[in-house]
This record gives sequence, C-alpha cells and structure tokens, in this order.
Amino acid sequence: MNSDVFIDGRFVGTTENPLDFIENVKLLRRNNEIDGNVNVYYDSDMDTVYLFTKEKRLRRPLIVVKNGKPLLTDRHIEQVKSGALTWDDLVANGVIEYLDAAEEENALVAFEDEELTLDHTHLEINPLANLSLTTAKVPFGEFNHSARLLIGTKNQKQCVGLYSLNYPLRFDVDVHLMHYPQVPLVKSSVMDMIDADVHPEGQNVVIAVMAYDGYNMEDAIILNKSSVERGLFRSSYFRPLSGSEVRYPGGFMDEIVLPDKDIKGYKTEKQYSLLEGDGIIYPEATVSKGDVVIGKTSPPRFLNSDNDFNLTIIARRDSSISIKEGEEGIVDFVILTENLEGNKQVNVRIRQNKIPEIGDKLISRHGQKGVISRLVPQEDMPFSANGTIPDLLVTPAGIPSRMTVSHIMEIMYGKTGALAGKFMNGTTFNSDKYEDVENQLHELGFREDGAEVMYDGRNGNRYKTRIFVGNMYFLRLKHLVSNKIQARSTGTKQLLTRQPVEGKDKGGGLRLGEMEKDAIVAHGSSVLMHERFSADEEEFVICTECGSIGYYNRYKNVYQCPSCGNNTDMRKVRMAHAFKLFLQELEAIGIKPKIEVKDVFN
Repeated sequence: MNSDVFIDGRFVGTTENPLDFIENVKLLRRNNEIDGNVNVYYDSDMDTVYLFTKEKRLRRPLIVVKNGKPLLTDRHIEQVKSGALTWDDLVANGVIEYLDAAEEENALVAFEDEELTLDHTHLEINPLANLSLTTAKVPFGEFNHSARLLIGTKNQKQCVGLYSLNYPLRFDVDVHLMHYPQVPLVKSSVMDMIDADVHPEGQNVVIAVMAYDGYNMEDAIILNKSSVERGLFRSSYFRPLSGSEVRYPGGFMDEIVLPDKDIKGYKTEKQYSLLEGDGIIYPEATVSKGDVVIGKTSPPRFLNSDNDFNLTIIARRDSSISIKEGEEGIVDFVILTENLEGNKQVNVRIRQNKIPEIGDKLISRHGQKGVISRLVPQEDMPFSANGTIPDLLVTPAGIPSRMTVSHIMEIMYGKTGALAGKFMNGTTFNSDKYEDVENQLHELGFREDGAEVMYDGRNGNRYKTRIFVGNMYFLRLKHLVSNKIQARSTGTKQLLTRQPVEGKDKGGGLRLGEMEKDAIVAHGSSVLMHERFSADEEEFVICTECGSIGYYNRYKNVYQCPSCGNNTDMRKVRMAHAFKLFLQELEAIGIKPKIEVKDVFN
C-alpha cells in the first residue's frame, strides 16, 4: 500500500517506499539540490510523509552523523578557526543541517561524541544549545529540577540591574536601576558570548543556609541590616511624565504655562509652588502626592453659547500633570522638545531611591525566591569562627523539597571562587568538576562540604551543628512592596453603585472576597466587617402592599409607592444600594421583584 505525501498540508501524491523517499529528500538537501529550508517527517502510525517549507518554523542546527561518526572533523574545526571555512560553508556541504520539531521525531541525537552509536543520526554542536539564552545563563542547570529552572529563567527577566549604559538619556517606563551591580563569581560560558558582564543584574552575597527563630520559614529571607545600609540591593526607580500642547479644531490650543488663579479647576498654591515661570518644574525638586510638575491649561471642552466663541472671555481650565496617589521622588531630568505635530512637549523623569525593606522580593538564579521578612542588626547576626558575618539567611527546608541541587553547588563554587580570587565555571553540562572544587576548598583551609562552625550573635553560644556558608549571586526583583502597597480608610465613591472607586491611583478601596471575610471574622473585627461590607448601605422605604421601593413626596410630605400609589403603609428598611440597583435593572427587562417586609422598624 502506498504512503500519502503532503507538502505544507497539501496532498501531492504517494510513494511506495516512504523511508527511501525520506532518505532521498535528505540527500538532495545536503547536496544543495533542493532548498535547505525543507524538512521531512514520516508518521509511521498514519503511514504518511510530511514535507515542510513554510517560514516561521523553529529550527536548530545539528551535526550530521553517518555510520556512528560525525561528519564534522578536527580538520573542519581548524579551517573554521583559520577563516578558510565559514558556518554557511559547513551547512552547504551537508556537515551541519537544520532540523525542525517534526523532523526531530525521526532523528536520534547524541549529546557527546562518546555516546554515538550506529543508530544515531545527529550530534549536538554543544549540549548547551538545547537551552534558551536566559536558561543557559543559569549555572549547573543539569542538576536543577525543570520547573525551578524555568522559574529561574523567567525571574532573570524581572530583576533589577544595569539595563542600559545610556540610561541617563532615556525616558523608559517603569525602570529600575541597581546602584552597585556585580559580575557573578560563578559564570556560564554563554555570559561571555553575549557580554553579560557589561549589564550585571545582581550582587554576590555571603549566604548561610540556616533557620533563625522561624523568621525565615516558608522561603522568607533575613537580611543583614548593616549590609543594606552599606548599599546591598539598593536601587533607583525611574518613572517618566510628559505633557504636550494639543491643537484643537477652531484654532484653540493647550498652553504649558504657570496657571492663573482665575482658571477653572485651579489647585492650591502649594501644589504649584515648585513650578518656575514657564510652568515647568526645576530639576532635583522633591515632589510628593498632588504636586504639579508640568503646568498646563486647556480651552473649554464644550462651547454652549455664542459668547464662548469670543476668545477674549473664554474660561480656560486646568489640565496640569501632577504626582499621583502614593508616589513621591525627586525630579531627575527635564527635557523641553517638540512632538510629531511640531507642538511643544515637556518630558520629566522622577527618581525614587529604593532601599530593600520587609516585603521586597529576592531570588537566586535557581528559582529559589523569597520575601524579605526581617532586617537584623549586624551584631545580632550569626558569625563564623573567623568573624565572617553573612549578608543573607535562607531556610534549609526549601532546598530538598524543590530538588535544587544547583543552588547548593553555586554556594560551594562561589565560596571557592571568592577565597581563591577567581571566577568559577558553572556552565550547564560543562562545569568545573565538583571533586576539584572540594580539593581547592580544602587547600584553602576549609572543610570540603563548605560547612563551618557558627556562633549566635545575640548570646555568643555556638550552634550545635555546622552551618553551610558560602557565596552566591542573588537578584532583586522589580516587585517592590513600596510600589504595590495600597491602603484606604474612607474616600471617594462611585456615582452609580455608591461603592468605593477602584484603583490605587484614584485612592480606591481593596476588594474583599469570601476568604478575606473569613479572616476578618476570625479576628473578631466586627466594626471592620460592617464598614467593608456595608459601604453602600442606605435606608429605603418599601410598600407593604406591592413590595416596590417607594420614594419621598416632598409636596405632600409623605412616603409614596410609585406602582400602586400607596402612601399609608410604607416601611423603612436598610439594604445595599447595589441591591437596589439590581432590582431596578430587573424591572428594566420586564421582571417585577417583590420585597416582603417582616421585621418592621422605624
């Protein structure tokens, strides 16, 4: 029976021997007789051959293997080094070919030369090529659990570091910049390939794996307060603000200017106090909530009379750019320029100093993330026999459950590198041998396992067991508690539902669900419960005859029902305004709800 052949999903014919057909396609591709972008795959279950030629397929290079030997020889490598051969030459000669996800199903790929057998079809150029760029930066990835490896990869994209060398001239949104970034002691070879040292993203810390009175349980992290005061993990947060003059139909236009007191929406004089004569704030000014950084006035939104067209009496309104709720900082940079329409535009960058505090998030490159739970004074921190005081304490319970052996290995390698004064190779599949590191650590005067005798800084007593101490590269994530904290007692409410507005910028309330309600009940906070869940409670009158919501007739000075006209037997009840709104929406779609009043009170 013949096998069907499809090209990019279209049926083109059949073949009697699909395996020979596939081999012929591969031979033609390697001899440059057909395009090198063609990939072929045989589905044995469906007895169907698929050829793929379309763009945007994920393809990766592999060394071709024949009869158990790679076609890439030492001579090829020497010619590449000398410049006699290029990568394209190797691909054109069929030594290296690109496989997509489909063709890989019919391939058997070996990691190393020693693994090659007669069954293998391809050989990895480098085992590290299996990983993405950020994943390859994680040291000792082969000793890590796959889920933790992915977490460590993703969190490297969220860390605070030196993201750009020309950051003083850029106006990026939501940017963090670490003050003292460092190059890691334990590096991967891919970091040298991409010049990652130019943009470091963390700091080397002395870390101890131990408990500290339960303050670092559940992945919580304890920091040395003196280390933080010396600049550990300190960063700056930059946020841009901009304002431009917009031209409207009819010749009207915004103006960036110091607003006059006679305009609509004029704020207090204190809020405009930091503006100069041109309506723009000066650099290095300290700003907080409500302060205006760019003064701007706009023409009225609606012209409702003939006099409004007279430019001499138009009442302009205030549209200044000011600092939002919960924000503060220092004006870092001010630029006066033009936008695409040629109108005046002002860009202002606000700088905030972010010192690590309780609630900030830290992570290692192995997915071991935690939140700062306590800043301990240096004199109360544990110390070793030679006087070393760790910068950071992590719980030992989080390592075996997550199987992050690489976390332990980096501490060992980092300790050896710090003592020997050299960088350690932690490249996945090709790192320094663990036995050699143990021997180096022993020669430097420490135990091979990295454990040390430690003493309690509060009372000077020696801990009963040795503590695992070393050096590690830690990252500070951009998820800072100072940017996320939100609190409110009372404030503005929505016009429709009479409930608190939503959003941190508006000074809105926090949404409480069933679980939050249970927590408040467990604490016995009855007044808080009443305030949170009865924010829109109001008094209504209900008709006892038809169950409709009544209203107050101020002409007759009585409560009256709009449905049946009853004004003699109305009862007052208290219920949520949102519930009343729900009843009215039911009436709007033709459903008449009836409220039965049983417990009557005035």
